[in-house]
Amino acid sequence: MTNETPNNPNDPMEFFKSMWGNMGFSLPGMVTPTVDTDELGKRIADLKAVEGWLKSNLSLLQMTIQGLEMQRATLAAFEQMRQATQEAAAEAESAPNPFLNPANWQMPWDLMASAAAVSPAPTSASPATASTTTAKPKRSRKKSQPEG
Repeated sequence: MTNETPNNPNDPMEFFKSMWGNMGFSLPGMVTPTVDTDELGKRIADLKAVEGWLKSNLSLLQMTIQGLEMQRATLAAFEQMRQATQEAAAEAESAPNPFLNPANWQMPWDLMASAAAVSPAPTSASPATASTTTAKPKRSRKKSQPEG
């Protein structure tokens, strides 16, 4: 009986190979470790490729979620605007529009006449100055029309 792999206690790599190879059963869900550096490099490259793919899918998923959240917020805002518009329309139907009645319109000459009627006449500052100054008669700017 010859053993193909010599058990040299001075070679640690042979020790690991014999330890993992002679277990006799497989461990489900576990990756059996390897001592070959080229095989480890291949596994690392594969896992990095999978990691990049998962990261890109994660970012795509996050952008999709954000887009759906924005769509939901937009639809909720549109629903609120629709409700506000319907409430305003219901209030408008119940109350008449004051801007549609020309009797309520104020013209600029009406505003000036009402402002002159409301403003008080100017008064003198003090009685002492009023007695020392003589009042001059004001000229009328109306043109005299011949009576006839």
